[in-house]
Amino acid sequence: MLTNDFKPRGVCSRNIHVELSDDGRTIEAVSFTGGCDGNLKAISKLVSGMEVDDVVRLLQGNTCGPRKTSCADQLTRALLETVQMAAR
Repeated sequence: MLTNDFKPRGVCSRNIHVELSDDGRTIEAVSFTGGCDGNLKAISKLVSGMEVDDVVRLLQGNTCGPRKTSCADQLTRALLETVQMAAR
């Protein structure tokens, strides 16, 4: 299992914990620290078991109010960083 603790920027959440399958393709689990608790729990449930590429394609660039990013967008960055770390 590949894991990463990502420090998001420009959003209310303070940490995104990511767990991917050994091959880095499938999301095993995601959890957020801080942010909108109910919404982020829902996102975590929805993406569990999904392919990383599908989640990135779906959520990348999502904004929150006037911000240029969102917790969902930051999740895509966390996923991509985790995959890159595994490739090293």
